[in-house]
Amino acid sequence: MFKQLIKTTLTNGRSFSTNTGSGSKIGNIVGKLGIGRLNHVAIATPNLKESMDLYKNVFGADVSEPVNQVEHGVTTVFVGLENTKIELLHPFGDKSPIENFLKKNPAGGIHHICLEVDDIHHAVKTLLAENVRIIDPNPKIGAHGKPVVFLHPKAMNGVLVELEQK
Repeated sequence: MFKQLIKTTLTNGRSFSTNTGSGSKIGNIVGKLGIGRLNHVAIATPNLKESMDLYKNVFGADVSEPVNQVEHGVTTVFVGLENTKIELLHPFGDKSPIENFLKKNPAGGIHHICLEVDDIHHAVKTLLAENVRIIDPNPKIGAHGKPVVFLHPKAMNGVLVELEQK
């Protein structure tokens, strides 16, 4: 099949290229979403206290207090890093998506990454127009008090991606 090479030059003078092939959705939306920085990497953990102690006492990082996110079925803790954050996730309640993740990955592991976008509603509209699968296209308020949506891993090279309004 014919493949197209897309080259994009960023405002800082750097450029990147992406190969797109038949059926590629990623190459069609480069530059349309207004993607910003990596907000956080989320790690599911079977023992929240041990994970908090590891990042605080061993790595010396700033670690927030746990916050129950009732609507999302998780307890979150944020680990502040110089250039981003780690979000520790632990199951909360009976219908926690993290509980299922931990059943498959008993030691825990990376659950998702979170990218900032300029306008969550524009991002959703653009992604739906490109047939990129969104788990629920109706934004919900996330752990930072901002609207978020999650992109299905099958649409994102096997990675669960959270988009968060800047």
